[in-house]
Amino acid sequence: MALSLVLIIEGLLPFLSPERWRLLAYRMADMNSRSVRIAGLVSMLAGLILLSLLR
Repeated sequence: MALSLVLIIEGLLPFLSPERWRLLAYRMADMNSRSVRIAGLVSMLAGLILLSLLR
């Protein structure tokens, strides 16, 4: 169920604004690995906080 929600949320931006999503993908490709890891960590922490608030 959680994976289904992730896929729905991940698909929103490319569906609603493909050009903006493409620009975001280009920017992510230019970022160094450390910045991408930090962005991933922040995303995971935000998800955990949101999940704990919703429970």
